[in-house]
Amino acid sequence: MLAVLGALSCMLGASTIAHAETADVQTAWRLLDYMAVDYGGAVSGGQVKSASEYAEMTEFAASVSARLATLPPTPVRAKLIGGATQLQAVVAAKGSPSQVADLAHGLAADLLKAYPVPLAPAKAPDFARGATLFAEHCASCHGASGDGHGPNASKLATPPIAFTDVDRARQRSPFALYQVISQGIDGTAMQSFSSLPSDDRWALAFYAGHFAFSNAAAKEGERLWKATPSLRQRIPDLTALAGMTPEALAKSIGTDRANAVIAYLRRHPEAVVQQAPGSLDVARNKLSQSLAAYRAGNRHGAQELALSAYLDGFEPLEPMLTARDATLMGRIESGMGELRAALQRGQSADEVATRVQVLDGLFDDAEAALSPDAASDASTFIGASTILLREGLEALLIVVAMIAFLRKAERNDVLPYVHAGWIGALAAGGVTWAVATYVIGVSGASRELTEGFGSLFAAIVLLSVGIWMHGKAQADQWQRYVRETMARALSRQSAWFLFGLAFIVVYREVFETILFYAALWTQGNGGMMVAGAGSAVLLLAAVAWVMLRYSRDLPIAKFFAYSAWLMAALTVVLAGKGVAALQEAGIIDIAPLTAAPRFSMLGVFPTLQSIGAQVVMLLAIVMGFAWNRRKAA
Repeated sequence: MLAVLGALSCMLGASTIAHAETADVQTAWRLLDYMAVDYGGAVSGGQVKSASEYAEMTEFAASVSARLATLPPTPVRAKLIGGATQLQAVVAAKGSPSQVADLAHGLAADLLKAYPVPLAPAKAPDFARGATLFAEHCASCHGASGDGHGPNASKLATPPIAFTDVDRARQRSPFALYQVISQGIDGTAMQSFSSLPSDDRWALAFYAGHFAFSNAAAKEGERLWKATPSLRQRIPDLTALAGMTPEALAKSIGTDRANAVIAYLRRHPEAVVQQAPGSLDVARNKLSQSLAAYRAGNRHGAQELALSAYLDGFEPLEPMLTARDATLMGRIESGMGELRAALQRGQSADEVATRVQVLDGLFDDAEAALSPDAASDASTFIGASTILLREGLEALLIVVAMIAFLRKAERNDVLPYVHAGWIGALAAGGVTWAVATYVIGVSGASRELTEGFGSLFAAIVLLSVGIWMHGKAQADQWQRYVRETMARALSRQSAWFLFGLAFIVVYREVFETILFYAALWTQGNGGMMVAGAGSAVLLLAAVAWVMLRYSRDLPIAKFFAYSAWLMAALTVVLAGKGVAALQEAGIIDIAPLTAAPRFSMLGVFPTLQSIGAQVVMLLAIVMGFAWNRRKAA
C-alpha cells in the first residue's frame, strides 16, 4: 500500500510539474505576443506616450524573464533567458516598437521550439459555433460586430479590445487569441474561459479574428487560395494557420493578398484540412511519427506513415524541386524509397533513425533550393524547356512513328484518329489542371498511379507493336501485306485503337508536364516560363519534321526495322518508369540496389523491381525478334 501511495504521489507530482511548466510557457508566450502588439501604445520616438502602459510593458518584460528562469534546464534555456534580458534592456531604454516586436516575436518562436505546447486545434474550428459562443460570452463587452462598444463596455476601467482594429489584427494570430481566451488578462475584466472545451475556445479565437477583414476580402482570398498552390504549401495544416499572422504572411505575398487569404481562412479553416498537402514540414512530421511507431513495435503503422510522408509531404513538391535541382530530388526520392524498404525488411530502429536523420538533412537542402531567393530567370527558362523536352519527347516519338507508319501504308484516312487522340489528350490535360486547381486536389497517390499504370499500359502495347513491326521488316512480301492484310485490319477497330494509344501516351506526359508548369508558375516568372516552353516546342517540332521528312525516303523494310527498335527502346524505358511510379504509390514493394545507377530519363531506377521489369521486357523483345527472324528464314 505504501509503495502504491508513493507511486501515485510521484505521478501526481510529475503531472503538477508538467502542468506548471506548460502554464509558464503559455503565459510567457502570451506576454511576449502582447508586448509585440501593444508596445507601440506605450513608447514612440524614444518617448513615453502612456506612463501606465509603459509600466505594464516593463512589468511584462520582467515577468517573462522570471518565468523563463523557472523552466526545466535545456541546452537553449540560457539563450532564452539572455533574449529576455535583452528585451528588458530595450524596453528600459525606450527602444522603438519595431525593435521590441522583432525581439518579442523571435523570443516567442524560440520558446515554443524549446518547450513545445499545443499550438493547433485537433480539428478545423467550427466558425458557426464560434459565432454562437461570441454572442453568449463576448458581445456584451466587445460588441456584436467586435468593435469594442458592447453594452457593458462603458462600465469597464480598461476598454475592451476592438477586434475591428486592422493594424492590431494584422499582428495577432488565432493562437494568441486562444491563449488570451484560455488564460484571461490579469488586471482587466477579461476573464479566463478555460472551463470551455478546447474546441470551443479555438472556435472563439477564429471567430474573434475575422472581424477586421471584410467579406469581400474573404471572397478574394478564396479565389487566391484555390488558384495559388504556393499559398497552400505555405499554410499546409492547422498548425501553420493557427500561428500565422497577416503581417507575417504579407512579407511573402503582400499586404492586400495576405489580408484576403487570412480573411478567407479565418472563416473557413476547414479549407486547410481539405487541401491537397505538400510540405517538407508534413514530410518531416510523418517521418518522425513513423520512427516513433517503429520504435513502439507498430511496423505496419510505421510503413503507412513513411508512405504518407512521401505522397502527402514530398511528392507534391517534386515538380518545383526537379526544376530547381533534379539531382537533389532524385536523392530524396531514392532515400525515402530506401527508408520504406528498411521498414519492410525490419532493420533496427537505430538504422531507421539514421535514415530519417539523413532525409532531414536533405530536406534542409530542399528548403534552400525551393526558397524564393533561389529562383532566377535562367533557372525558370531552363526548367520550363527541359521539362517539356523530357516529358514530350517520348510521346512525340510514338505519335510521329504512328503518323509515318500510316503514311507509308497509304492510309491517310486513319490519320484523323491519331490527331484526335493527341489533341484530345492535350484538352484533357487542360481540364485536369482546372479541376485539380479549382475543384479538388490531385493527391500524390493519384499522380503516381496515373503515371504508373499509364506507363505500363503503353509499354505493353509498344512491345507488341515493336515485335509486329520487326516482323514486317523481315517479310519479303511487305507490299502485298500493306495492300491486303493491313487494309482490312485498319478498316475495323484498329483506327480507334490508334486513337486510344495516341491519347494515353500523350495524356500521361501532359499530366506530368502540367504539374511541373503549375509549380513553376507559382514562382511569379511566367514570362520566362512561357519562353522556355516555346523554345522546347520549337525543338520538338523540328524533331518531328526531321522524322517525318526522312521517313518518307526510307525503304519500307528499313522504316519498319528502325521503328521496331524505337518501340523496343521506349518499351524498356516506360516499363522502368511505370514500376517506379507504382513503388512510389506503395503498390509495389521496394528492394533497393545500391550499386545500380539512376537515370530517370531512361527509366532506370536503382530497385530490383524496376530493373527486373526492364529485363523482362528486354527478354520479351529478344524472344520476339528472334521468332521473327526464324519465321522469315
